[in-house]
Amino acid sequence: MNKSELIETLAEKVNLPVRETASVAKTIIDTMSEALVKGDSIEIRGFGSFTVKKYGSYTGRNPKSGEKIDVAPKKLPFFKVGKDLRERVDEAARKAGGK
Repeated sequence: MNKSELIETLAEKVNLPVRETASVAKTIIDTMSEALVKGDSIEIRGFGSFTVKKYGSYTGRNPKSGEKIDVAPKKLPFFKVGKDLRERVDEAARKAGGK
């Protein structure tokens, strides 16, 4: 599912115009992004949590040339699935034959 499909599905479920639903979805995504940029974490019970993980610098290798390169430290968003969602996905996979 992509963003457009999410907006269309949400608009149908809550009986709102797509334009208004798109504005709500954009506000939610922007707010979550801003929180992560500030270093805050986001927890949505039953779904999961978003945090920012810090990675230190290290010496890597250019796969094409084999040359050693220094990789700078960085911060990246990380998602940890919640128990309820994990169980629902696992149950659906079991019913579908382990796919």
